Amino acid sequence: MKKIRVGIVNYLNTKPLIYGLQKGPISEMIELTGAYPAKLAQMLIDGQVDVGLIPVAAIPLLPEYHIVGNHCIGAEGEIASVCLFSEVPMKEIRTVYLDYQSRSSVALLKWLMKESWGIHPEIIQADNESYRDKITGTTAGLVIGDRALEQRRVSTYIYDLGSEWRGITGLPFVFAAWVSTRPLDEEFIRVFDEANEEGISKIDEIVAGLHYETYDLQKYYKVHLSYNLDERKRDGMKRFLGVIGE
Repeated sequence: MKKIRVGIVNYLNTKPLIYGLQKGPISEMIELTGAYPAKLAQMLIDGQVDVGLIPVAAIPLLPEYHIVGNHCIGAEGEIASVCLFSEVPMKEIRTVYLDYQSRSSVALLKWLMKESWGIHPEIIQADNESYRDKITGTTAGLVIGDRALEQRRVSTYIYDLGSEWRGITGLPFVFAAWVSTRPLDEEFIRVFDEANEEGISKIDEIVAGLHYETYDLQKYYKVHLSYNLDERKRDGMKRFLGVIGE
């Protein structure tokens, strides 16, 4: 049987979801490909993968889409690894660099700046990693993923996008979900979902194997991140797709 091509993101926040995908029986059914979120979304659009853990903001770009399973990269409030970083208070920010690896976080930040924060800085789309060195003075930067956990040790002001969304809407936020461009076999989805769940149940084992000192991973996985795509997260996702489509 032809293997299903699954696109994954190699960030710390995805490790619980990927853990079980590397084991049988699902490992015999899939072929894993890694990329950063924005690139992975383009790979799904281009048909280079069959299923991708893609930014929610990329969903409207797909001619057809199907949410696969019941897991996601979400947050009930503070996410810790998706933040606007600055050396000055929000109202003093004059320029904002946008993380080239992101789609959902970029869309969320633009909405927050316009609809909630009331700031209108110059926006620059970063195209490589050097933009993080420019987060100084009145220039801020959106940083996501593992690099955001590192940036927390550097920047004075940290505006957490998960917290900001929850404060405005009262809803959790879904940054990325498993999405396919065609219907998949129900038995495959069941096994795929069980593989996701296995990693979520092995957080302690995953943390022990990482030897990561930049941030408390127990807190990150068990407090900040929320992996179950329940009804409230689906409501949050629907609300977000609505506001970015306005």
